[in-house]
Amino acid sequence: MAWWIWIILGAILLAAEVIISADFYLVFFGLAAVVLGLLGVFGLVLPNWAQFLLFAALAVFGLVFYRGRWKKVLSKADREMGPELVGETPTAQAAIAAGGRGRVDLRGAAWDACNTGATEIAAGSRCVVERVDGLTLFVRAES
Repeated sequence: MAWWIWIILGAILLAAEVIISADFYLVFFGLAAVVLGLLGVFGLVLPNWAQFLLFAALAVFGLVFYRGRWKKVLSKADREMGPELVGETPTAQAAIAAGGRGRVDLRGAAWDACNTGATEIAAGSRCVVERVDGLTLFVRAES
């Protein structure tokens, strides 16, 4: 196949990962296709069977050895949002019982929330973020 076909295929696969969120699988197929395209740009001409074999080998190698590491690093970066939200004061969308779960509005977005306080948080009242775990805010009634 021509080198430019590999580049286009790689770009399509990388764009598809962004659009459909394929859980970080298509990235490695896209990168493998781009690598094959770049090999063609630099003059390495392989028969079609060798191109497809190299494409498969690069994609599988990336999936096996790097996907888990990259995904862990990227998801860890997402979870490290907590410290900047601690102390913020979101507004409860509905009443949240003591020890119960509900939704709060903070910074223009709705978040899952868990009431860690001993008192109920009334609908529309403000509360204080004590800690964050992933996309869940642990809040208590504002005193």
